[in-house]
Amino acid sequence: MSRIGKSIIEIPANVTVTEKDGLVTVKGPKGELTQQLGEGITLKQEDGILTLDRASESKSHKALHGLYRALINNMVQGTAEGWTKKLELVGVGYRASNQGNRLDLALGFSHGIVMDLPKEVVVETLSEKGKNPIITLTSFDKQLLGMVAAKIRSFRKPEPYKGKGVRFVGEIVRRKAGKSA
Repeated sequence: MSRIGKSIIEIPANVTVTEKDGLVTVKGPKGELTQQLGEGITLKQEDGILTLDRASESKSHKALHGLYRALINNMVQGTAEGWTKKLELVGVGYRASNQGNRLDLALGFSHGIVMDLPKEVVVETLSEKGKNPIITLTSFDKQLLGMVAAKIRSFRKPEPYKGKGVRFVGEIVRRKAGKSA
């Protein structure tokens, strides 16, 4: 069984954590996030250290214990430092550009894809000659950042024969052999 729930969360000096009626609020220099705690999970804060306790040793309480510890830890890290995800466009003629929080993609379709991103997510595009375009997404909300990155990737997932598509930087795409002659 995982022991993630038992480990402590260290709070940086510039982050404040408050809890009222099971609603945890984390404020930091990057932003503010809230999370409702599950039933049977309590939060203790002392000397810049957070610990989560569970009401019983039941399987559901053990699962929720680790879940909420991970969620609150992600909130603390996000409001203090932020999260970043990078996507790479692999394919001939694949391009990306942005104007503010509007992302414009050319992924080999007959039309361009224009996506308005949430205000919490900051986007940057980098296009160098001879290299694949890179999209860098930055946010203090890890869950929202992952959803936006997955949505962008879903427009053109990497295919297994040539490897073309939108992939995360460092992602390994399993390749298949084509038709044998």
